[in-house]
Amino acid sequence: MKMQIESISFPMKQPFTITGYSFDACHTVRVTLEDGELRGCGEGMGIYYFDETQQSMAAQLDEIAAAVEGGLSRQEVQNRLPAGGALNALDCAMWDLEAKRAGTSIWQLLDMTPKPLTTVCTVGIDSPEAMAAQAKAYSRYPNLKIKLSDDAPIERLEAIRKARPDASLIIDVNQGWSIEELREYAPATQQLGVAMIEQPLRRGDDEALEGYQSPVPLGADESCLHSADYHRISKYYDVINIKLDKCGGLTQGLELVKLAQRDGKTLMIGNMMGSSLSMAPAFVIGQFCQFVDIDGALFLSHDVDNGLDYGDGGIVTPPNPALWG
Repeated sequence: MKMQIESISFPMKQPFTITGYSFDACHTVRVTLEDGELRGCGEGMGIYYFDETQQSMAAQLDEIAAAVEGGLSRQEVQNRLPAGGALNALDCAMWDLEAKRAGTSIWQLLDMTPKPLTTVCTVGIDSPEAMAAQAKAYSRYPNLKIKLSDDAPIERLEAIRKARPDASLIIDVNQGWSIEELREYAPATQQLGVAMIEQPLRRGDDEALEGYQSPVPLGADESCLHSADYHRISKYYDVINIKLDKCGGLTQGLELVKLAQRDGKTLMIGNMMGSSLSMAPAFVIGQFCQFVDIDGALFLSHDVDNGLDYGDGGIVTPPNPALWG
């Protein structure tokens, strides 16, 4: 088997801003595993708030390439790379190749019957007027995810709600609030019909939620990268956001699903941006989720070939096997 590592960047249609960060392109690493005429592919974006880059992910993959080509198994790889974008790209490529070697699909490998998913479309941070206009432009999407910071969040949310009284809203603060701000803003978000507040506090400040009864379900994103984090923070949150770039691929994502289901948590599938090659394995996790956020490819100026089909209403059909799985 041969392992190819490529750095591939996708320009975005327009800059996308969240708390403390702005994206103008998606800088991915792609792993392609070749076994004769069979090819398995996976893509990693990495964890921007841990300073993962194309260069750092490619370096991690270079270190393990010879062992992978020598027959290292998917389970063995889990102990050779840390959770993050490099492991995600390799793990998903191994799943893709495994399905092709078996002459079957990812769904048959996992004994699952896939169903279409309804993804949110995400509104980045801008002026209240611009965010309301963007929400209105997304009129074909019934589910919106709103990025907010500590800068006039309720004013922005009110503008969006006025523009889209029909929409189901979740908000993502990306660690942008203090516990005092959460206590102040949460009642207003409930009045505005918000279904979930994602990652209000900084990673590591989760204990501040001890004893707090939020009027709106709270979701963990940056606070829950992988199963070790889950055991530390799960008691503080109602919703667990699984991102394959955070946990290190589909193998670890499925483990998080088991833990969260055991404890009766609501699940969300999210993304760190990326092309449809990143969204395709996330589609598998999405089968278990109440909240679905696999809209990353919509923000790119161009997608990969055989990309996901994003239909009216945000309905996404299972990935084409020519793309992945």
